[in-house]
This record gives sequence, C-alpha cells and structure tokens, in this order.
Amino acid sequence: MTDPAELPAAEGEPVSLPVDGVLDLHPFRPRDIKPLVLDYLEECQRAGIREVRIIHGKGIGALKQTVHALLAKHPAVIEFHLDHALFSGSGATIVRLRG
Repeated sequence: MTDPAELPAAEGEPVSLPVDGVLDLHPFRPRDIKPLVLDYLEECQRAGIREVRIIHGKGIGALKQTVHALLAKHPAVIEFHLDHALFSGSGATIVRLRG
C-alpha cells in the first residue's frame, strides 16, 4: 500500500495528505485516483474513521462516476451518496465505512 503521506501531486511531487476523513481529489492526476481512493479508505478504516467525504468536483461528472464505481465495489463501503446541497451537493460524495 502507498503511504498516504507520500501520494503524488499533479506535478509528480509527494504531498502531505492527512487522514482526517476528507479527501480532495483536485490536486491529483486522473490516473492516480483509483489507488488514492482505495488507499485512503483503508487508512480511514485503520484510523477508526467511519464517514469519509470525497471531493471530486462537479465538472462533467467523469471523476464522480469513477469514484462511485470504486465505492460500489468496495467491500468496506456500507453506503454512499452525494453531499447535501447546502454544502458541496454533486461536487462531493459522503461514504459510510464498516467498523
């Protein structure tokens, strides 16, 4: 597994990524999204975090579709849904993880 503290940024440089239940995908390259999301969910589980907010942005929805496809297959995911409209709405997804 990749150390979340050393995940590549858009420029290829490592970035510090706190495991606090909020994952903003904006700084990352599309090819890094799958391993990033999977590793982050694993780290959240390990840290006892059961609700995760993944910020994927609104855009044309391609990144949201990628994230939702990963979540739909992930064994630790109980459920997921778009964030409330008062917050990010369709720009973020809330994920509930198994304990």
